[in-house]
Amino acid sequence: MILYGCPINLSLLSRYAFFCACVIALVTLPFVPFAWRWPLTVLAGVLVLVGLNDLVQRRHAVRRNYPILGNIRYLVESIRPEIRQYLLEGDSEPLPFSRAQRALVYARAKNQDAAKPFGTLIDVYQSGYEFIGHSMRPTALADSEGFRVKVGGPQCLQPYSASLLNISAMSFGSLGANAIRALNAGAKLGRFAHDTGEGSISPYHREAGGDLIWELASGYFGCRNNDGSFNAQLFREQARNPQVKMIEIKLSQGAKPGHGGILPRHKITAEIAATRGISMDEDCVSPACHSTFSTPIELMQFIARLRDLSGGKPVGFKFCLGHPWELMGIAKAILETGIMPDFIVVDGAEGGTGAAPVEFSDHMGAPLRQGVLFVHNTLVGLNLRDKIRVGASGKLVSAFDIASILAIGADWANSARGFMFAIGCIQARACHTNRCPTGVTTQDPLRQRALVVKDKAQRVYNFHRNTLHALAELLAAAGIEHPAQLRPKHLVRRVTNTEIRLFSQIHYFLKPGELLAERIEGEFYARMWNMSSAESFDGPGSTTDLPKRVSAADGLGAIN
Repeated sequence: MILYGCPINLSLLSRYAFFCACVIALVTLPFVPFAWRWPLTVLAGVLVLVGLNDLVQRRHAVRRNYPILGNIRYLVESIRPEIRQYLLEGDSEPLPFSRAQRALVYARAKNQDAAKPFGTLIDVYQSGYEFIGHSMRPTALADSEGFRVKVGGPQCLQPYSASLLNISAMSFGSLGANAIRALNAGAKLGRFAHDTGEGSISPYHREAGGDLIWELASGYFGCRNNDGSFNAQLFREQARNPQVKMIEIKLSQGAKPGHGGILPRHKITAEIAATRGISMDEDCVSPACHSTFSTPIELMQFIARLRDLSGGKPVGFKFCLGHPWELMGIAKAILETGIMPDFIVVDGAEGGTGAAPVEFSDHMGAPLRQGVLFVHNTLVGLNLRDKIRVGASGKLVSAFDIASILAIGADWANSARGFMFAIGCIQARACHTNRCPTGVTTQDPLRQRALVVKDKAQRVYNFHRNTLHALAELLAAAGIEHPAQLRPKHLVRRVTNTEIRLFSQIHYFLKPGELLAERIEGEFYARMWNMSSAESFDGPGSTTDLPKRVSAADGLGAIN
């Protein structure tokens, strides 16, 4: 564009017009006689300083090209998650938990009526819709206090009667002291277990005296030597405490399978360092794998050692299913050594209390149902299903979530984020920043102070009790007296707009002892069994032996 013979760059004008206007205002306003001239002059001066800073800074191109106005982009971007959550998010959008899921937990934790009027908001004709079939002869409502499972096989001297719903692994360090206090006090009230997470047993785990599951990861926190190796004497002293009911060896976790654990340096306090036996001067990084064993047989030997050191308490392991043949290798090690874990906890890839690289969160590990089904089938195929219990964790917050996972092979459910919501989490997703707005996942004493332990402990208890009561109501409507009677035939899924199938029709189930037979009917399980070895997690075969595609009816589902 040419104005009076002079070329005008409209793009340049639009980019710097507001900044120039502020400069002009700063120069002229002091000479304009009206009441608000000095406040406006100060405002113009501040904006000019912001604009000058934008022009000279080198980190953001938008601010250099659009001084002052460019900052609006970063302001809006910073509040986008809150705007979406509170104003734009739909009730059923799982991000990662939907508003409806969070509202259910909040209501049950506060002892409020969670019933909703006017029918479901779910499209029941959409593929993937699931429901539990009801009976024409419902049973009497069972007492959910009796929903417990005995954990401890024939090699265990101190079996534990576990609730059907327990607090999943969350460490002191990842959670603040008041959060740990509230969770454990709630577990004490409701007679259910509280998994310590890999950060060991802190003083706050012990205050209320709630049952503990001690998680032992590759860092061996709470029982480690200075070089990070396992210290048997320290383990023995902690494990024989009566409050510790079970020992759980963590092989991997759903949030970041194969990655190890990370606690940023800025969240490490003197208490955390003392509890874990680590330094405060650097990030606390758990190795991706254990140093005490490197083969399935050595894992079984470690389990036997821990069971002996603990005085015969149940010892098992937690993992997120990755290479299926590795679990088969553990199965062969059980047969070869005669040593059995008392339980296996399956963590689904949808798990997520731990901060993780996006690629690990989105594209690493098997989802919970596929993992539980594979573990269940493996134990059935070995005739060990009645001796080894199976726990499940991964985005389980409702009674139906629990019922659906019990129906395909789990004995109990663990929930982490469900109990976080119960103590006030608002899904701000700032867990790794030490700036949690509700005081749950922070070591900042002032932020932690916002979490009132007595109130939140009662909410933990309420959420647990009301969720199991809802499960009892579901089971009674289905004509079932106890969760142990749940079978795949009781759950139904819509697979197309016009077709529904029972879980028993969708999933493949091994026959008892099938892995011990000369011929294994399921092609996928036969391949995994042949690829596995008790002497090595890698197995005797090569990963190139994997099938290019396995049908959904043959095991884990479609594997490309």
